[in-house]
Amino acid sequence: MIATGVCGVALVLVLVVLIPVVVNSAGTPARYEMLGSCQMVCDSHGTATTATAKATNPMKDNRLVQSLPTFIQGPQGEPGRVGRMGPRGPAGEPGPPGPAGPPGDRGSPGPPGPPGANGPTGAISAATYNTVPKIAFYAGLKKQHEGYEVLKFDDVVTNLGNHYDPATGKFTCSIPGIYFFVYHVLMRGGDGTSMWADLCKNNQVRASAIAQDADQNYDYASNSVVLHLEPGDEIYIKLDGGKAHGGNNNKYSTFSGFMLYAD
Repeated sequence: MIATGVCGVALVLVLVVLIPVVVNSAGTPARYEMLGSCQMVCDSHGTATTATAKATNPMKDNRLVQSLPTFIQGPQGEPGRVGRMGPRGPAGEPGPPGPAGPPGDRGSPGPPGPPGANGPTGAISAATYNTVPKIAFYAGLKKQHEGYEVLKFDDVVTNLGNHYDPATGKFTCSIPGIYFFVYHVLMRGGDGTSMWADLCKNNQVRASAIAQDADQNYDYASNSVVLHLEPGDEIYIKLDGGKAHGGNNNKYSTFSGFMLYAD
């Protein structure tokens, strides 16, 4: 209790000393007034002087009261700087799928794939033979030929399909496939010469044969081929020097061929 009383007395003394100092530093008469319900007046020179001055100059006292600071709200200050970015929040729920876009341009075709494996070889039935085209011919040489010319076997015996033309001596293919051809040309000698006979396909030699006169008047030049033909190919026998004997109807010199199978 005694300590509390001593502290209170000390506080009163401090206030008594500080209040006149604050009032004098503000440049106002020895009077301090607080707004509100509490007022405090300090007079270091006597209350009579203050009262006399107040009575003689009441307007000056009113201005003094109005000039005292009042606690009012000032203008709003500038916004502060932006704070640091906070931590990233958790991922939200996925949204619904959007609408389908327009179709794109058509792409270029891809490269061809590798060939497939060969299938099993089937047996050839009797029906297969019935569907193979029937192409065959056989003709003999009637007239004599010599020099360098196509032999025209004009004595036709067989001409299935009519692919051989005796007027030209040529067989013309119309169905692609594998064909067999054979020819026999009898040389007409007696003068010590030789004879050459070639089987040609479109002006290209595919087989050759020679007959020589060796103390004989006659000798044969023969050969045979198996060829793959395409439509339009021509097969014929060409004399490449010497003399070929024609035997009227005896057919000493002959030319024949037939299709083995179609493509």
